Amino acid sequence: MDAQRCDFYADDMIDAKFQVVETLGEGGFGKVFKVKDPAAQVYALKMLKLWTIPHDVRKQLIDRFDMEYQTGKIDSYYLVHSTGHGMVKGNPYIVMEYCAKGDLMQWMKRSNCDLIKLGKEILFGLKDLHRCGKVHRDLKPANVLIRDDGSAALTDFGIAGHRNKRMTERGQILGTRPYMPPEQLDPKKDATVLPTTDIFSFGVMMFQLITGNFPFGRLDNHLFVEDYHQRMIRGAWDKKQLNASDIGKSLLPVIDGCLKPDYRKRLQSVEKTLEIMPRGADDVVYRTYAQPVQMTVKKGVLLRVMQGEEFGKAYHLNALLRDGCRIITVGRYDAETKNTISIVEKQSSHISRQHCTLEMSDKAIQWHIRDGQWNVKSGFRYEWKRSLNGTFVNSTEADAEGLMIHPGDIISIGDVKLRVEGY
Repeated sequence: MDAQRCDFYADDMIDAKFQVVETLGEGGFGKVFKVKDPAAQVYALKMLKLWTIPHDVRKQLIDRFDMEYQTGKIDSYYLVHSTGHGMVKGNPYIVMEYCAKGDLMQWMKRSNCDLIKLGKEILFGLKDLHRCGKVHRDLKPANVLIRDDGSAALTDFGIAGHRNKRMTERGQILGTRPYMPPEQLDPKKDATVLPTTDIFSFGVMMFQLITGNFPFGRLDNHLFVEDYHQRMIRGAWDKKQLNASDIGKSLLPVIDGCLKPDYRKRLQSVEKTLEIMPRGADDVVYRTYAQPVQMTVKKGVLLRVMQGEEFGKAYHLNALLRDGCRIITVGRYDAETKNTISIVEKQSSHISRQHCTLEMSDKAIQWHIRDGQWNVKSGFRYEWKRSLNGTFVNSTEADAEGLMIHPGDIISIGDVKLRVEGY
């Protein structure tokens, strides 16, 4: 069934299940309602306005919308939870928990809140996303919601970990420009999306919440965009504004570490960022993730697809070895290229056909990953050929020498994220 126009107003029923209380917001692709079910339980319902979207990009957006629902199922106190999903007149919707106090910017204007506490809760949310192979990619105050108890929860995972070249060509930038790091804004590069993307955005957001401005200058309209971008590339941000307040001074080392233009010099993980966060007036303790990764390797190691078209698939490395060989090759699925692990990538081409190599050490429980593979150059002469987009373990790029991988690590190969687990 093709998508039909859906206009809902107060007291209308959506899918004969949810009564509209009010409209909370609307964007180019979606609309969010406050609704209640027959038991008077209140939720937020986000509907994809598929009738407004060209047919040739609908599948990509539906896939992203489904991934947003799946991301909201991650068992984390610091993420807005998905509670259900459905379809109305050909338009998909997600039902989510309702956060009564609005977004972070609204809450800051109404309340004398502890920004350090909220900052840590935001980092806890990123921590749970990153350990599941997700990168938010659109972190900003509007995507941080505040619950009744004043705690912060991340939302809007529609572009988490995704790049969509066709949508970008239509002039749609996935993410919001002031919060995006320079490597994601460079049209000449096709940078792999790493946790350091969110860390940069966190620094921008905290600077904005403290000062009311963006760190790299004015960005009132498109005339300022290029100057802003150039200052971002140089790392030329205004530290004097932070020094004007006590909270700014206390957070200066954190923000400085977040805003490095070179992602390799930036704070590399949420854990490193949390280590230098100051104590707040009402300090918070991380609520343990309910489904920890199996960190003990008893029989072997597996790679689980956490982001990608084969979401949930597991590759048991030890079981893939043949005839005493200790090598596993990984690359994009291609009929003419034989890899031990062939990763399906139909909607993009960020994975090289011969992308990386896994090698088991003398101990069957230890593995290294190297970027690239041996390749026949001419005749029978071999050379090591690197991938086009690199191979990363967490935020560290692997070279031809390789990196050891451990349970809990996230391997980024193009847009696909693989989590290392023991079994």
